[in-house]
Amino acid sequence: MQKMQTSVPAFIVHVDGRPVAAHAGETVAAVLLAAGIRIFRRTAQRGEPRGVFCGIGVCYECLVTVDGAANTRACVTVVAPGMVIETGQAERHNHAR
Repeated sequence: MQKMQTSVPAFIVHVDGRPVAAHAGETVAAVLLAAGIRIFRRTAQRGEPRGVFCGIGVCYECLVTVDGAANTRACVTVVAPGMVIETGQAERHNHAR
């Protein structure tokens, strides 16, 4: 698959502690999906995976932590340079050790 050409310069955001390229105007959800991240969080009781469902901010399935603000809807939040995004997956992996 050929990568789409863009005239918008990339910048870096940090997802679960690793640098990820993003572009102005992209949502957090778009950046996560482009980075191959499909699970944004897990349910509290059963640990079931959640990610993008509605894509318009109605369902609240895509909640992540952005710059320390928990329960941020990834599908309607636009990325900014240096943004720190936590999916909850890093925390889950740390508890498994």
